Amino acid sequence: MARRCELTGTGVLVGNTVSHALNRHRRRFLPNLINVTLISDALQRPIKLRITAAALRTVEHRGGLDAFLIKQDDADLSPLALGIKKEVRAALAG
Repeated sequence: MARRCELTGTGVLVGNTVSHALNRHRRRFLPNLINVTLISDALQRPIKLRITAAALRTVEHRGGLDAFLIKQDDADLSPLALGIKKEVRAALAG
């Protein structure tokens, strides 16, 4: 299973651990992924996602999953989130 947020697409970053003596060695910065079930008001069903804690805070700040997807730019969303966004737009339009 990939370590990638299913909403924002945030993945693993790489960098250096630097000691006090400035010795450097490579390390991985893993995203803080959590399994959540978000309710879509437009689709009237729960959606299970594996997202970062930061993405969850953003979803709650924007007023729920539907509002987050509508406001978020398509270039910033993962392919799974784009599919859900398309379903939400169809449900809200019809």
